[in-house]
Amino acid sequence: MKPILQRLKNGEVLVADGAMGTMLFDRNLKPGDCPELLNLTKPEILKEIAQLYFEAGADIIQTNTFGGSPLKLSDYGLEDKCEEINSKAVESVRKVIGESTYLSGSCGPSGKLLTPFGDTEPELLLKGFEQQINALVNAGVNIICIETMTDLREATIAVRAAKNIHPEIPVMVSMTFDKIPKGYYTIMGVNIEDAVNGLEDAGADIIGSNCGNGIDNMIEISKHMKELSARPILIQSNAGIPENIEGKIVYPESPSYFEDKTTELIEAGVSIIGGCCGTTPEHIKGIRKVVDSTARENI
Repeated sequence: MKPILQRLKNGEVLVADGAMGTMLFDRNLKPGDCPELLNLTKPEILKEIAQLYFEAGADIIQTNTFGGSPLKLSDYGLEDKCEEINSKAVESVRKVIGESTYLSGSCGPSGKLLTPFGDTEPELLLKGFEQQINALVNAGVNIICIETMTDLREATIAVRAAKNIHPEIPVMVSMTFDKIPKGYYTIMGVNIEDAVNGLEDAGADIIGSNCGNGIDNMIEISKHMKELSARPILIQSNAGIPENIEGKIVYPESPSYFEDKTTELIEAGVSIIGGCCGTTPEHIKGIRKVVDSTARENI
């Protein structure tokens, strides 16, 4: 495979995979259980999900390591399993995709608040991300994906962790914004401009947004980011805002709706398009179809 940053620099649009969490819940993960423990106890589930996204045409497939930092794993008493959990996650995906698709190591928030708002020191957070990222890179990921971040300080610490120990690994970072009357802000009060500037200064290679919004809001977010940055933009939308219908969580945006809207993301200059909560392999197939069609038109 060509290096991902080279392909993006050449103007290619790549397709990322979709939801992990909702796919796991569909396979009997219970609320309150540790999703990452499945890497050790039921790796066949992770292989199945990777296979579905691989067959859907994703260029980038993630590991089940969103909560794989030692600080987050400590919520379940699993901090001592950090290296094993992250390594096994990579192993499961690699067995499915071989070397034909980029393997992305997912790093989500620690769930802790940094001082002075909380009791977690930045150095402890840095060491935790370094431990997780080192395990992911040593196991063979092609990219680190720091995702669903709302605290810019935590996001930049995670970028620094990656660059400290493996400066050669491409790092993409996506923030999660909410739309309020004065614009898009994270729950920690970070707006798009501050996020873009902070992530660029930290050395992120690819920046973007995931989760929290359906695809229409993500089109707005992507346009704003593209105005502010020359970095490749990553967008992974939810399949709309979830609704509780007769006790079941339902995401309203269909694969066909995603397919129809993908053209607008491409026109906005987005370089990597995938899905987040509620999206399925069918959503990714729709994105793939539009990306391929657009590429043929531009030949």
